[in-house]
Amino acid sequence: MTPVESVRIDVWLWRARFAKTRSLAAALVERGAVRLTHQGRQTRLDKPSRVVHPGDEIVFARDGRIAVVRVEALGERRGPPAEARALYVPIGDEAE
Repeated sequence: MTPVESVRIDVWLWRARFAKTRSLAAALVERGAVRLTHQGRQTRLDKPSRVVHPGDEIVFARDGRIAVVRVEALGERRGPPAEARALYVPIGDEAE
């Protein structure tokens, strides 16, 4: 089996536990509240089907604050919180 190199943004946000459901993750993306930096280019995402890759940076609003994270892994399932935290590294203020 070949390793997966990308995953939909709504699936990743759900697996990383930034959204309780995939539907809520998709709605966040459709509202234009998620920005993705891939290979140095930042894009405001508008479709949940857009994909993320390890190394990409994602910016979005979370609990009234701006969250900036770097994708470290894609994950294979929505696991426990410790497993979800292994999917990303906080950048900036979130790294406190």
